[in-house]
This record gives sequence, structure tokens and C-alpha cells, in this order.
Amino acid sequence: MAGTVEGIHISPQHERLPEPVDAVEVTAEGVLGDRYFGRRNLTLIEAEALEGLFEDSGVELSAADSRRQVLTRGVRLNDLVGRRFSVGEVECVGEEWCEPCNHLQGLTPPGVLRGLVHRGGLRADIVRGGRIAVGDEVVPG
Repeated sequence: MAGTVEGIHISPQHERLPEPVDAVEVTAEGVLGDRYFGRRNLTLIEAEALEGLFEDSGVELSAADSRRQVLTRGVRLNDLVGRRFSVGEVECVGEEWCEPCNHLQGLTPPGVLRGLVHRGGLRADIVRGGRIAVGDEVVPG
């Protein structure tokens, strides 16, 4: 089942809160203009995970605070590990769950680390670059 891109957040510098953008260009090296360019991957998180975090623990975390580049809705990202999928024009392969880390916990309210275990998003390898825009489809292959 296809989902949608609900938001995109990038930051050119480490330790700087990512800012929302309407669209990004992605190459095999990563997201142009993002601090992680050169790592050859894309990070995604479900809007439903952030909403679930709030419902379960009362911890409110924005998409930017999650430090993931693409916010999705309507697609189970955990199910995409090891599978090809597209995000807008970009083709990816799900690499691994993007579990929360102590660094993220240090930048966010208490409870984020525990609250996002197994729903902290997806790290995906970029197979073919292109453009991703808010409103684009996320289509499992």
C-alpha cells in the first residue's frame, strides 16, 4: 500500500535543527544540502510513530526533532527493510531500522529513546536519485 511524503526536513550543519523544505534533490550520494550528504542513504520516519509516541508517553516530538529527513504517512517503514521502494522519483532499498540513539535522546525530551524503539524510522540506501517533494507517493516495490 502506498503512503505519502508529509514533510521533508534537512540541515546543512550537525547539531542544527533541520528545517522544513518543500522538495529536495537526491543523488546516489545522498540528499543535496543535508549534513549527511555523502553517506549514500535517506532516513524516513512515520508520522504515525510520532503520534504514537505522544499517545503512549505524552512526549511530543516534531518531525524536525526526530532528525529524519522524510516524514511519511500511510506506509509501514519497518516492512521495507530489505525491499525496494520509491519515494517520489527516488528509488531506494530499505537497509535497517533507524533506531533512536543516545545522541537523539540528548537533544530531545526524556522518554524519546524508549518511546521510539522499533518505530524510530528507516535508513534506506539510494539506488537511483531524483526529486522528492511533499505530497509525493511512497510506493513499496
